[in-house]
Amino acid sequence: MRIKYLSAFIIYFFVSVLFLSFVSSAEASVCRNYQEHQICIIDIKRSAKNYWEYRAVVSVDGVKRPLEVYNCRDQNKVEEDGNIMPFDDVDPGKLICRYFQKQK
Repeated sequence: MRIKYLSAFIIYFFVSVLFLSFVSSAEASVCRNYQEHQICIIDIKRSAKNYWEYRAVVSVDGVKRPLEVYNCRDQNKVEEDGNIMPFDDVDPGKLICRYFQKQK
């Protein structure tokens, strides 16, 4: 009788492990309210060569932006198409530079 329950438990355990291995993980992001806008850093990587540059994917008010390179030293960003633009008044680059400057 115990062997019957033990085999059922083992099958249940392996099915549970198999199911949980296919469940996608939650995407963690840092969100801040900045000048009446919600800016979320979805993915960010610091440049190894130029420590003042960050490659980041952000969303502003729920709208995801493509990957951009934020230059904290010159206060500009390189867009996906290669255009170099200075930070706007409400630019995620200002938040990125301010947030990670304090992390040191």
